[in-house]
Amino acid sequence: MPNPTVLLVDDDPDLLRLLSMRLQSSGYRVVTAGGGEEALARLAVSRPHAVITDLRMQGMDGTTLFQRIQAQDRALPVIVLTAHGTIPDAVEATQRGIFGYLTKPFEARELTALLQRAVAVGAAHDPKRESGRSETWRDAIVTASPRMESLLSEAGLVAQSEASVLLLGESGTGKELLARAIHLASPRRERPFVAINCAAIPEQLLESELFGHAKGAFTGAVGARKGLFQTADGGTLFLDEIGDMPLALQVKLLRVLQDREVRPVGTSQALPVDVRIVSATHRELEAAVADGSFRNDLYYRLNVVSLALAPLRERREDIPLLVHHVLASLGTKFQRPVNGFTPEAMEMLSTFDWPGNVRQLMNVVEQCYALCTIPLIPASLVARALCDKPAAILPYAEAKNCFERDYLVQLLKITQGHVAEAARLANRNRTEFYRLLQKHGLSPALFKSSD
Repeated sequence: MPNPTVLLVDDDPDLLRLLSMRLQSSGYRVVTAGGGEEALARLAVSRPHAVITDLRMQGMDGTTLFQRIQAQDRALPVIVLTAHGTIPDAVEATQRGIFGYLTKPFEARELTALLQRAVAVGAAHDPKRESGRSETWRDAIVTASPRMESLLSEAGLVAQSEASVLLLGESGTGKELLARAIHLASPRRERPFVAINCAAIPEQLLESELFGHAKGAFTGAVGARKGLFQTADGGTLFLDEIGDMPLALQVKLLRVLQDREVRPVGTSQALPVDVRIVSATHRELEAAVADGSFRNDLYYRLNVVSLALAPLRERREDIPLLVHHVLASLGTKFQRPVNGFTPEAMEMLSTFDWPGNVRQLMNVVEQCYALCTIPLIPASLVARALCDKPAAILPYAEAKNCFERDYLVQLLKITQGHVAEAARLANRNRTEFYRLLQKHGLSPALFKSSD
């Protein structure tokens, strides 16, 4: 792998410089951070192949940094360095999921060997890695968000197994797209991908749709019909809105998953099926289990691995990409290219809360495209499509203190590191805004476009 990237974190500038020189001489591309907050800011911009962090640092220590990293990207390997290490500390660290633990002073060869293994793991979990496996599995998912890249990393990893996957997230976040991507990344990619919305079909018909029926099984059954389990045999069955499945049918679904065979309605014959299950819901299934509307045993059967898609308002850096992608698709389809949105219109799109997520954004862009008669779509059309709802980011003073850093990161992503524009959006003067950035270890340069 040419020049793997390592994020090096230490509040000692001399040690940071020394380790950086050693790693660069070993062929690594090194990104440095002088503390935990700065490291998180750098991770918000791009994903390295591994992280090396000191344990004892001013402010956020290495353990807290690891916990914050793992909450966002469980597949990113973290190596911890400390001058205060003990064997119990090392055991506890590795039990928590830290990739490696070295006590200062350490041999350079020891760190290099550990880092080589970590980079191999980080590269294997990188959704953009070059490998023998085609990466077209994720082509339909348009993103520049490190959070989404982390999710795709996990999706690509779990795709290689047979584990059932439960996709969580608000309506419109792209759960079916992710389910298709998991199928395309899996060894089942040459077999069918079949999707069904469990909330869209009446209860009396859903059983027949899933398991099939025999001729004469019920009124209107003029012939035998295969169910979706049989149609998806050898491939993947996507059960969307699984949280809305009636309890009586949940029992039958559980039996199919346990026995790996279906019994069509109106017949006693069991037919073997080989299907990988990916399900999705916008509901809180744990709450549904607690109130008895969803079976506990089915929940754990479906939720072997869960992946949660972030709402669009938490990955605003994807909005311009998605907008341009939809406009390009519409221009190709209707042979009427539109160059884009005016800056004011794009600002409205970038700062709107998007309760309907990506689906709503695509609808708004398509509506604006249909009504636009000039090369650039104006803000007036966007306001009309948004029903004239105000599309401004809340002033900083109204944001809760615990979300302060994420709020600043979002502003820098939207403005690509332009502090004056970010300060204007936040309704703060530049001097105060710089003070806030310094408080959270955020450098505007990290967010500037590399073009």
